[in-house]
Parts: sequence; C-alpha cells; structure tokens
Amino acid sequence: MERLGRREYKVSGLRPMAYSPRKSIVFFPTNGVGLGHFTRLFAIAKRLQKIDADVEIIFVTTMPTLHLLENEGIPAYHLPGREKFNEMDANTWNMIAEEMMLSIFSVHSPKLFVFDGVFPYRGMLNSIKDNDVMGKIWLRRGMSRANAANMPVDSLNHFDLILHPTDSMDEEHVDEIDISVIHCDPIIYADEDMLMSREAVRTRLGIPEQAIVVYVQLGAGRINDIESDISITIAELGKYENVYIVLGESMIGERLNIKGERLRIIRDYPNSILFNGFYFAVIAGGYNSYHEVIKFSLPTLCYPNLKTGKDNQLSRVTVAEEEGCMIVLTRVTPAKVSEAITELLKDHVREEMRRNCKILHRPNGADQAAEFLLDRLNH
Repeated sequence: MERLGRREYKVSGLRPMAYSPRKSIVFFPTNGVGLGHFTRLFAIAKRLQKIDADVEIIFVTTMPTLHLLENEGIPAYHLPGREKFNEMDANTWNMIAEEMMLSIFSVHSPKLFVFDGVFPYRGMLNSIKDNDVMGKIWLRRGMSRANAANMPVDSLNHFDLILHPTDSMDEEHVDEIDISVIHCDPIIYADEDMLMSREAVRTRLGIPEQAIVVYVQLGAGRINDIESDISITIAELGKYENVYIVLGESMIGERLNIKGERLRIIRDYPNSILFNGFYFAVIAGGYNSYHEVIKFSLPTLCYPNLKTGKDNQLSRVTVAEEEGCMIVLTRVTPAKVSEAITELLKDHVREEMRRNCKILHRPNGADQAAEFLLDRLNH
C-alpha cells in the first residue's frame, strides 16, 4: 500500500548500526585503466561460490561491467567514478561513497571487506575506519612504499592485512610496511577446463580450419596511445595470406576502428578461454595478460608498456624472455615486428616456447585466496 501511495510512507532514516557479522563478504574493486582489479576479485568470488554456496558475496565497484557479475548470480552496487559526473568535486564524491558504503555495511553486516585497487578513496577509508568487528583486507598486486606518492598517508592503518598475489618477480618493500602480509600465487580468472577446443574457437569466429590464427591484445582500457603499435602489427601479420588476426578489445575501452577480411574483433570476457585456438599472441605486458599466456603456454610477442605509472611491465616480461617463453620488443618498428613474426611462425620455435612456459607454471592464486578468505569467514 505504501508503494502504491495509498498509505503514508514514513522515512525513519538510517538506524545506528548494531553490527552482528554474518557469513558475508563485500568486495570493492576500483576502475583502474583496465580490468585487473575487478578480474582478481571476480576470480576469487567465483571460487568462493564453488567452495561454500552459503557465503553471501556482494560487490561494490566503480566498474561498469556489472553484467559479468549478474551472469554469475552475484549482486552488485555500482558507484560511478567521479569523472562520470559534471564538475563534481572530490569531497562530494567521497561523501557519496562513504554514505553508500555505510548503508551497505548496515544491510549486509559483512564479516570481511576486501579492497583491490591502487588508490584507496577517502570516502571508502572513512566508511571502514570505525568498524572494529569487520575484517579489512587490501588485495594489492604490487606493494608500494608506505609513503608512495598520491596515496593517503594513513591508508594502510585502516586495514588488518595485505593479501599479495605475487608476480613473475617482486620488487616489494615488505620490511617498510607495518602490516601483516599474506602471499599467494598469481591470480588468474580462468582454469584449464574452461578453455574452448581449437575446433570450437575457429567455428565460433568463422575461421578456416587450416588457417594460422594470431591473437592481438594491446589495449589497457584508456591508457596511452596504442594505435600505432596495432597498425604496425596488423600490417605485418597481414602480409601472410593464411594468417587470421583475432583482435581483443578492452570491455571498458573505446571501439577500435580497424577492418579486414581476415580480421576478427572480440569484445568478450575472458578472452583467455579462446587461447587453444591461437598459434601465438601479441600482447602488452600487463599483469593479467602476462600470467594468462604463461599459464596456458601460449607463445607470445610482447610490447611492454614503458609509460605506466607504477606497473613495471618490462621487469615482469623480462623473466619470461630469459626463460625463452616470449619475444620482447621495447621498440616497435615494422622491421622488428616482421622479424619476430617470422620466428613465431616456425613450428619448432613455438613448441619450444610452450615447453619453456611450463617452467614458469604456478598454481592459481585465486584458489589459495578463496580458501584463505573462507577460513577467515569461518573463524
């Protein structure tokens, strides 16, 4: 009757929080320049669902990709980033974030809160600082110094511990961080049993059975200008009549205006489930893409992005280059790309790279992280 307007609806406002933690966990991945933060928490959430269906999983995120969560039956609250609003100042946005988070905590009474992002927003920090009965975990792919630039100086003080998925090589300063650190292996969304067969990939993409198929993913959301690298790569690959190119677009990036008879553009998630259908890949050196090609032993040509603020892509991919898993180009030119493609089109070169990838294979940290969080929920 109140909903129909036939009875007066009295708004009483938020009641003081009488917090009684439930078997509930709130994940808060931030937008970043790609899908890395979101993907790591999503990977953990999916495994938590499989281990214990009774755990209530809630997402709060600035990411626009809520349909991915909906497909898995995970409810989500969306908080658009400040740049989406006209001339909204930081104080106003943080006030909205704080009030929204407090409301969510009041409704769901989570026992755990997990944040994955580089920059901990002030509104988020304010919402968790006085909650002494909710465990607060920061999942940080790479740990910065406590006084890192642009990071709130008191941010680490709001968390109980850091859950740290390792990388190909870590350049962390753990001794300088006065907080507990729990390590796990690199977190990857897909597992082997999720990958489609070679035949299924070609049928889905409409590619002839005998064609050579190369995957190209050089985008990272809206970071830097990658058009020239894509153009050079596609031009050099296009010189081979039997080569088909599968170009991966970022789900939060702009559409790529590139066309070709032997070009397929996919805007899917995750693209890694198609890896069995590719001869080799051409990627940048981001965390997710790197660990996916290594995990699934996909020979790779890599152009590490040298202009990222905090992500040392060159150090990451150099490990794989030294093991013979990928060819790394720090300067992309037609001549260098052509030479690398010529090598990767040789069957024995790709086979050796696949074998070398196995040297770097590690367990999926998503399973380890899920088990760790479930243990915290149960105690």
